[in-house]
Amino acid sequence: MSDIAVSSLDKDALIAQLQAALAARDTLIETLRVQLAQLRRQTFGQSSERLSLQIEQLELSLEELEGEAELSHVPVLPSDPAPRSTPVRSLPDHLPREERRIEPECGPCTCPDCGGDLRPLGQDSDEMLDALPVQWRVIRTVRPKYSCRSCEKIVQAPAAVKAITRGKATFATLAHVVVSKFDHHLPLYRQAEMMAAQGIDIDRSTLAGWAGQASRLLDPIVTRIREEGLKAAKIHSDDTPVPMLVPGKGKTAQARLWVYAVDDRASGTTTPALIWYKFTPDRSGIHPQSELKDFKGLLQADGYAGYEKLYTSNRIREVACWAHFRRKIFEQHQTSSTPLTTDLLERIAGLYRIEEDVRGQPPDVRRQHRQEHSKPQVEALRSVIDDTLRRLSPKSAMAKALIYGRKRWHALTLFLDEGIAEIDNNIAERAMRTVAIGRKNWLFAGSKAGGERAAAIYSVIETCKLNGIEPQAYIADVIEKIAADWPASRWDELMPWSWQPEQKTSSQAA
Repeated sequence: MSDIAVSSLDKDALIAQLQAALAARDTLIETLRVQLAQLRRQTFGQSSERLSLQIEQLELSLEELEGEAELSHVPVLPSDPAPRSTPVRSLPDHLPREERRIEPECGPCTCPDCGGDLRPLGQDSDEMLDALPVQWRVIRTVRPKYSCRSCEKIVQAPAAVKAITRGKATFATLAHVVVSKFDHHLPLYRQAEMMAAQGIDIDRSTLAGWAGQASRLLDPIVTRIREEGLKAAKIHSDDTPVPMLVPGKGKTAQARLWVYAVDDRASGTTTPALIWYKFTPDRSGIHPQSELKDFKGLLQADGYAGYEKLYTSNRIREVACWAHFRRKIFEQHQTSSTPLTTDLLERIAGLYRIEEDVRGQPPDVRRQHRQEHSKPQVEALRSVIDDTLRRLSPKSAMAKALIYGRKRWHALTLFLDEGIAEIDNNIAERAMRTVAIGRKNWLFAGSKAGGERAAAIYSVIETCKLNGIEPQAYIADVIEKIAADWPASRWDELMPWSWQPEQKTSSQAA
């Protein structure tokens, strides 16, 4: 056999080996993604430290595999393969540019071969994303004094308002600290360590004071967010445990952080999307009852008994969550998969597919579409559940899961008649994810005041994100305006859904 034929066989073998390695890696990545999705769904129910650790380990494994996706550990082909076409992604236009020119070693004038004159022919350019560490600077404010030659009057500009009286932090610094903690999940002690690495010695207690001042300045914004939220026709609510340090005992008590979210963009409305949080020392039903005493409309929440008094007068109508009902069936499906659990899950999935068809449509369109398509499927599902319950023991786990849904059937099916309602309460659950991530980093609230401060700052940050506003720029600008006695008649201009960043001139930007 000729050398050319042997070489061709070797190349084919290497190609097959490469393809097999890539297929195995892609299969593993897809398997890890499926496992992660399943574990994340479980965390909406009874979560545990072991489950959270398992998720973190899978995420790290997936991250490493995806990071190595462009590399292969099998031998490479001896000859250069044909270049692969890759999508060209342009970097954002708003980023500052620094141009670096690379001239030939011989210079731009003389040809290195013949010594002739060079003339411009064009150029090749390439852009790369570069990172710089956080840049701290000192702003020195100077106020010159002048005296009148005639009357000796002294003239001087008034002192600018300060973020903290006799303090050394600007409003932008306060915004950086609170956003780093509550949005980027960096506890204050870590921030202090990072600042110390750059030669800035700031105590953690000082950073805590800065965060407290930012929270106090944001009080009017938080109050207005809540006032606007209570005017809505529909609110999503949920709660999550937050450990709170008990003073003098060195132990933690189980406090709660409640979320109240208004987001009707899926039903085509233009009302502001907003979120506010409430910190309470326990999970007593009096807390949501007090918070929503002036609200009238639809409340989408879980089956917590503390909400039930809100529904007695019909001033607030309950809209139950199909995701909660599905989760209980899914838990049984994972434990013991049967044709029944598979059928029930497929039927509920069909309801969600119908919802995708009308996402963003006006309420009347959504209602009509649900009446025509979802209602028959819901009625068929109810028949299957009722027939199953007649055959199952009421004490069985599957029967308990189905009874949970049947007891709330009116609330589960109310979305069919209310176009503004959602099929589930995922809007509130998504609003709780940032708290769950942050809780793993800052561990617990140091006090009731600290929990209330966290709730206020979360309210502003998450409302900003709902409205496509960068939280740090917003907070820095708004707290400075509030500290400078912004008129109460113009509060609406400062709300996240109305606020516009000021356009800086070139001289200001420099």
